[in-house]
Amino acid sequence: MEAYTTRAESIMQRIQALAAISEDSQGITRTFGTPAFLAGSALVQSWLEAAGLATRVDSIGNVRGRLASPRPGAKIFVIASHIDTVVNAGKFDGPLGVLLGLDLLEQLVQQQTELPFHIELIAFSDEEGCRFHTTYLGSKVVAGSFDTSLLQKPDASGITLAEALAAMGADAQQLTHDAIPANEWLGYFEAHIEQGPVLYERHIPVALVTAIAGQQRVELVFTGMAGHAGTVPMVMRQDALCCAAEVVLAVEQFGRKFQQDLVATVGKLDIRYAASNVIPGQVVCTLDLRSADEKRLTWAHQQLHEQVQAIAHLRNITLAWNLIQQTAPVACDGNLNHLLARAIANSGYPVVPLVSGAGHDAVPISAVAPATMLFVRCFKGISHNPLEDVELADLAAALHVAERFLSELITHHS
Repeated sequence: MEAYTTRAESIMQRIQALAAISEDSQGITRTFGTPAFLAGSALVQSWLEAAGLATRVDSIGNVRGRLASPRPGAKIFVIASHIDTVVNAGKFDGPLGVLLGLDLLEQLVQQQTELPFHIELIAFSDEEGCRFHTTYLGSKVVAGSFDTSLLQKPDASGITLAEALAAMGADAQQLTHDAIPANEWLGYFEAHIEQGPVLYERHIPVALVTAIAGQQRVELVFTGMAGHAGTVPMVMRQDALCCAAEVVLAVEQFGRKFQQDLVATVGKLDIRYAASNVIPGQVVCTLDLRSADEKRLTWAHQQLHEQVQAIAHLRNITLAWNLIQQTAPVACDGNLNHLLARAIANSGYPVVPLVSGAGHDAVPISAVAPATMLFVRCFKGISHNPLEDVELADLAAALHVAERFLSELITHHS
């Protein structure tokens, strides 16, 4: 394991270097299309070029490096993750998978391995969706499922996605040409921190991802009547915030009641025209529902809609329920998971199957290609937080497993 530890140290140094590039000096923030994001992309591209990969930046800002096979008609195996972040992020969510993949390809170049398939390493430009509230922009382009109507979607400053791409020097007319055709895919592999506490609590470095939970995100708008806090009697109020507060607790109670099958979260609350002496007249909040069971997810959405509507009705509050995003649960590919499970076991680790509650770029890719994922243990399961951390030994273990998996895949197709 000494060699893997040394290589893991190099990966860590690159992760630290990328983390130093941020939109603010207090944390790590690289949202899609910003100067910090572009600087980070340029750094990653320089590493791919130095490794000897044929490198380019595509029309959505994905950094792509290819190690080609000499075999005519060879298919493409993609190793990828993302390099954009949430606001005030950690260092490892996304970059770990990209830079671990880069190390794997550097070894193949050094060993002059003749590949039976092309390998493309991709640093996806936008997985988090923070700027335009549209997740998976980068991977949807590669999968060929990008919705061109999103080009007119504005960010908080009113800049559309099309305008942001133009500012990046990208050509939106080429978006459809940057997809990998479905018949050219061999498969997809992504290493990612778990973003949960299971591996940390069990002191196990890696896990096999069996599925990715589906999601439904809803915007709830509660409209009552704003009024003077000192003159409107309590029994005559239409307080939108009190209604929203009751809903927040109802969502938590619902999630706890059915916690074996799903999770439910209210993550954002906006009191419109808020003032200390004004009864809130309108409140906007979000609802995030997730489950690996599509029928359960649909049922939960319906049940909560009915409960929230009932709460609003009793409080004489008007409810607008807007479904803003939904993705179906995704099962990882059985054949690739068999190879990855064998690589985990042969590397000396227990095979721990986990369902990912977080979404990943594997979701859109799985529609066109077999996909598999390796989870890596992270500190207390913390993610989307500056406390996000990975131990060197766990990164070395993940590298060991990933290299064994890739080696077996190459042998299998030779």
